[in-house]
Amino acid sequence: MICVNVEITPLPGIGTRQDFMIRAGRRVGVITYRDGKFELIVSKANDPDSCSASIPLSPEEASTLAGLLGAPQLVAHLREETRDIAGITTRQLPVTAFANRTLGETALRTRTSVSIVAVVRAGNAHPSPGPDFLFENGDLAVVVGTAEGLDAAAEILHGG
Repeated sequence: MICVNVEITPLPGIGTRQDFMIRAGRRVGVITYRDGKFELIVSKANDPDSCSASIPLSPEEASTLAGLLGAPQLVAHLREETRDIAGITTRQLPVTAFANRTLGETALRTRTSVSIVAVVRAGNAHPSPGPDFLFENGDLAVVVGTAEGLDAAAEILHGG
């Protein structure tokens, strides 16, 4: 596994900046403001204070972006782990119908025989969530089951 050095810089009165160097010779990072907002930034390798791009993000947008970046890696790992088991599939599904409700309220396993093995929120995986796990806007459920079960789970998590 390749290790990437993330630099964390306190910004007094503002928040924190976290960034890292990419192979293309630029720095990519996020400024987390004290008021809960975020800013995606790109700067030059030799001058981290010179931003060539800056994109303000709401907390919901930042969470969605983090999920888009983090969930595929988790799903790829789970696919690799289950690739020799016939009939088992892994997918990431957006949870839109159950924001601010618990995993238990979905009755997903009972209704579809599908298991939620993790929830990705803001780029962080929450493995093996229990029935009391509270979903938030932007969450991605990582589910394992049959193709038919996953299709049914997608409908439930999206439409209720």
